[in-house]
Amino acid sequence: MATTSLRYDPAARYEVKTRDIEYRRVDGEPLLALIYEPQGPGPFPAILNVHGGAWTNGDRFANPQFSEGLAASGVVVASIEFRCAGEHPYPSSLIDINYATRWLKVHAAEMKGDASTVGGIGVSSGGHLIVLAAMRPHDPRYAADVVPEAPGVDATLAYAITCWGVLDPYARYLMAREKGNQELISNHDRYWITAEAMQEGNPVQILQRHEQVELPPCLVVHPEKDQWMTPAAGQAFVSAYNAAGGAAELSVFPGMPHGIAGWDEPSIKNAVERMKGFIAKQVSGVPTRS
Repeated sequence: MATTSLRYDPAARYEVKTRDIEYRRVDGEPLLALIYEPQGPGPFPAILNVHGGAWTNGDRFANPQFSEGLAASGVVVASIEFRCAGEHPYPSSLIDINYATRWLKVHAAEMKGDASTVGGIGVSSGGHLIVLAAMRPHDPRYAADVVPEAPGVDATLAYAITCWGVLDPYARYLMAREKGNQELISNHDRYWITAEAMQEGNPVQILQRHEQVELPPCLVVHPEKDQWMTPAAGQAFVSAYNAAGGAAELSVFPGMPHGIAGWDEPSIKNAVERMKGFIAKQVSGVPTRS
């Protein structure tokens, strides 16, 4: 096979088709990935999409504006379902995400994707999960389950994009308690069980503790009017990430709230364009095989 360089043009436009694939089965229950597949020759960069929902709900259909926008420019998007809080507290979701990352790498070519360019994107609690997964791809708890067809494949990510991610869940928990938001408090409690776990799996505190972690390039998409994770909190994460040796960028969207339901169309479009530009910077010139 000849080795060439992957070329991703953010301005390109492709027809996109979608299909469901079962990426794993847990206790007899299938976990599905909704694949957004550009219709072109490829190879395309690939990205794992992790939904939000306060760690307790949500599904693979969330935030289609981002999945469709990226796929239309020539990115294979795998939007996954995973185990959520209640019956499956922390770190069950990280086990599924770690597994899905390895699964996507080994199956990327079947979708005209390139395994070496697999990155991750997450929204809200999913924004927390994708950053934590990116920082700890080798954690034995997260990598506990074997992908039978992928021996030797790891769950490292080429980059991470976090959209209004709950990057300091303990700080948000304390804020929820102060404001008396019982639903949010309950969601935290159901997923984390203990405050100690909330701090152990906390990207900001991990950096403050100077843990040895992976630090792939990271884009932090942050709404200016996020009432639960302020732009200042996003900047604090970016500063800590960069101080640890990473390369993180903060992109603030004026007037926008937490949750894409409150975003206007121009801001959504601008966010997608910002993501496309970031992805292009990470994957351009990556060697691939043809």
